[in-house]
Amino acid sequence: MYETTFPGKRFQHTLSFLQKHIPKETSILDLGVPNPFSKIMSEQGYVVENTKGEDLDLDFETVRNSNAEVVTAFEIFEHLLAPFNVLREIKADKLVASIPLKLWFAPAYRSRTDPWDRHYHEFEDWQFDWLLEKAGWKIKDREKWTNPVKKIGVRPLLRSFTPRYYIVYAERIAN
Repeated sequence: MYETTFPGKRFQHTLSFLQKHIPKETSILDLGVPNPFSKIMSEQGYVVENTKGEDLDLDFETVRNSNAEVVTAFEIFEHLLAPFNVLREIKADKLVASIPLKLWFAPAYRSRTDPWDRHYHEFEDWQFDWLLEKAGWKIKDREKWTNPVKKIGVRPLLRSFTPRYYIVYAERIAN
């Protein structure tokens, strides 16, 4: 996925936000297969376990069996048909999750070659907040940032000041 480009700005924002809320050496279940950012988390001192590539719309076994203190989900929920279900299955009391925001001037992302690399959802911030609340989470902190591209045109110009990514730190609401 990152053969030709590396999302350095996104990774730096994500790492800074994670470090702000989660101390090093914390055990983390990172939703999604091992990836460059899960490697960065490990290099920074976090104890990271990833899911195995199972369909998280249907298979919650890894999530249910994890004893991790924190679950991270970086650009995962937009790929799921029903992210509510896996959010309800998480046993950890802390969640750090990010999503790409819906851009009014661009269609939802869809890879033509990889059926797993498609966005079923592209949320507005309030929609993601509502999803987390309904699934039993309380947002404690949130941030947004832009993702400018080095191209000329109206869309690249809009990307320079329109937030593209949204990240939250949330805690499980006690039942």
